[in-house]
Amino acid sequence: MEFSIPLDAIDWRLLDLLQADASLTNHALAQAAHVSPATALRRVRRLREAGVIERFTALLGAPLAGQGLQVLCEVVLDRQGAEHLDAFEARAVDEPLVQQCWRVSPGPDFLLVVWAPDMLGFQALTQRLFTQDANVRNVKSFFALKRAKFDPRVPVAALADARADQDTRR
Repeated sequence: MEFSIPLDAIDWRLLDLLQADASLTNHALAQAAHVSPATALRRVRRLREAGVIERFTALLGAPLAGQGLQVLCEVVLDRQGAEHLDAFEARAVDEPLVQQCWRVSPGPDFLLVVWAPDMLGFQALTQRLFTQDANVRNVKSFFALKRAKFDPRVPVAALADARADQDTRR
């Protein structure tokens, strides 16, 4: 993904710190990034406005997040036209129990990460999202038994290195 703003070492450091703990106060963020509070505030605002930072959110801890069912669903559609893929994607994105929706290739058309309160909740979701859509050919669901790792952070050091390599090739 290309951004319309250049990112320097300070930006990368701020991004890394915010991914680790987005609840840092501006003063604590500035101190950890070795910049002034005004610089940290200005930089973070710029990164948000440019879309580099999409949003800030809270991740629920294991005692609460571990409740219910976590299900990974492979979805294959019958018709593959762009309008059919877009229609299913829009329905999946609008479904509150769908946490993630990935259009993938090769293999299934979509991979969904779903949370349901219980099996009845998952069954209701399958009726809404899969059964009522005549274009869904096949769904294969995998029920999570244990989450060994979950880390939504992007390794910014690797990103910074990749961008630097791209810039030197231009």
